[in-house]
Amino acid sequence: MLFESQLAFLSLGSGSCGNCYYLGTLTDAILIDAGIGIRRMMKCLSDYGLKRDTIRAILLTHDHCDHVKCAAAFSEKLDVPVYATPAVHEGILKNKYIGKKIKPENRRDLTLGVPLQIGDFLIDSFPIPHDSEANTGYTIRVGETVFSLMTDVGSATDDVCKAISQSTHVVLEANYDPDMLRTGPYPYILKQRISNGFGHLSNTQTAEALIRNMHPGLRYVWLCHLSAENNRPDLAYSTVETLLSEAGCAVGTDLQLVVLNRETPTGVFTI
Repeated sequence: MLFESQLAFLSLGSGSCGNCYYLGTLTDAILIDAGIGIRRMMKCLSDYGLKRDTIRAILLTHDHCDHVKCAAAFSEKLDVPVYATPAVHEGILKNKYIGKKIKPENRRDLTLGVPLQIGDFLIDSFPIPHDSEANTGYTIRVGETVFSLMTDVGSATDDVCKAISQSTHVVLEANYDPDMLRTGPYPYILKQRISNGFGHLSNTQTAEALIRNMHPGLRYVWLCHLSAENNRPDLAYSTVETLLSEAGCAVGTDLQLVVLNRETPTGVFTI
């Protein structure tokens, strides 16, 4: 059971098959991305005892289908607005693979760098390099907790590093292992797209970004959006843990490290 000073974080799915994250207090909640089915989302909330009527909004990171394909259905079912940059909203409208579009009255434009208050959440947004329309990272403040979520990260920019350096809790992509990508079945052009600075972060790059911006207040790191073909949960964890340890940060003591499941909920974290 949540206490008034706590937050609940739940990853409902984190990978190319669909992304969706829940962050909530006793009275208010938000969803970040809507790339899983509406029935699956509702069942997950019910299974974990999370109230749908506290959800105030949906935030979108970018316009790729695995992050937004059910945003319209979520919005209508929950009767909540969808916040995204104008470019992301426009990208969804133009995406022929998204059949159901967000109703105009449910769309809300987000301006990067302009704080937004939704219920208990003070939300900052910032750009993240990716081969999509205006990929967005979020830093969300609730009391003393500073929660940042960054997925589909082409490179660890100053904005990404700043978010890590200011946060108590971080969700950060660790998409691929370089050796698995290099020797794997993807065609050369796709391998280049993933690793060219506008695709995804490798396990090593993620660890290096964490090390460069490590601070005593950082308590929890969740690794998100692992590739099914070019990564493994155990490999992502061991790579990041080893590099953090070599840099003097003891996982399990100095901070907690968790790999999020790709297709199933990872469980509720009380933070």
